Amino acid sequence: MHPHVITTGGTIDKIYFDAKSDYQVGEPVIGDLLRQMGVAFEFTVESAMRKDSLDITEADRALIRDRVQAADSDHILITHGTDGMVTTGLALVREAAQKRIVLTGALQPAAFAGSDAIFNIGCAIGALQCVDPGVYIAMNGRVFPVGNVRKNLEKNRFEPVR
Repeated sequence: MHPHVITTGGTIDKIYFDAKSDYQVGEPVIGDLLRQMGVAFEFTVESAMRKDSLDITEADRALIRDRVQAADSDHILITHGTDGMVTTGLALVREAAQKRIVLTGALQPAAFAGSDAIFNIGCAIGALQCVDPGVYIAMNGRVFPVGNVRKNLEKNRFEPVR
């Protein structure tokens, strides 16, 4: 497996600017995190955009689709903001006929102690090696087919659609 990682921004890449008193999407962190974890496989990282998922448009989703189609790998990991993750995943279903596509992110920025970023990335990498071709969301220790998942804003977690 040689996964191709496409980054889009989102909370996983957010950093805090004291002077501005808010969060901004920073440089993608996943390449450094994978190297720090000592993964035993080669991977590539491509930054498609640096946006909060609430700001991702249909044109942005078309760009993500193009990047997925152009990737040489059949194993695609996409880091994405959690609020728009399912919508983007659903937009990629057609591209998933031969590829395994897993979207993941974080509910806390990766730079913060106690972030769920590393756990979610590890779960997503494991999923890429085991799932059938298709589109999946890996969050909160679970892997969901993209058509059967939603973000529960009240509980701040992903869960199956009932």
